[in-house]
Amino acid sequence: MDSKVKVTADKSGNVIIISGNNAEYGHIRVEQTRMEIDDQGFAKRKNISALIPGTIDTLKGFGWTANQEVEGKIRIVEQLNPFNTKDPERDHKIAGKSGIVCCQDGQPIYRKHFFSFDITKADVHEAHNNDEDIKEAYAALKEDSAAGIEPNEDFNL
Repeated sequence: MDSKVKVTADKSGNVIIISGNNAEYGHIRVEQTRMEIDDQGFAKRKNISALIPGTIDTLKGFGWTANQEVEGKIRIVEQLNPFNTKDPERDHKIAGKSGIVCCQDGQPIYRKHFFSFDITKADVHEAHNNDEDIKEAYAALKEDSAAGIEPNEDFNL
């Protein structure tokens, strides 16, 4: 079962984080633990977060406090068009620790998390088909990791 959405705060205890570019705007960060089942049928818990942007006055209107649980859901939305046209690489869907951008027919997939009060809204996923690139990247990571391990004196035969 998915956990409730929890409001977070920064190290100073601020729930509303003021934008560095314009003091009239900011965001609230929320997080949720979701239950997922991967493509191989394996169940796992996954912590996800989302930013709720808005004007400072509007965000204050929520009246939320640090660690407060709120009704709602963090949705995962994937699409083939960038969410941010000024910085499209910001929201690339990356295949785990491989560093490879997930693509569909050579086109990058973009992924972003959104908070919604509507818990019935479904996630939106785009299937990637650059599996070979991802497998090669993981194989290279595995080789690099194995090459860096050397036995110490006690185990050197």
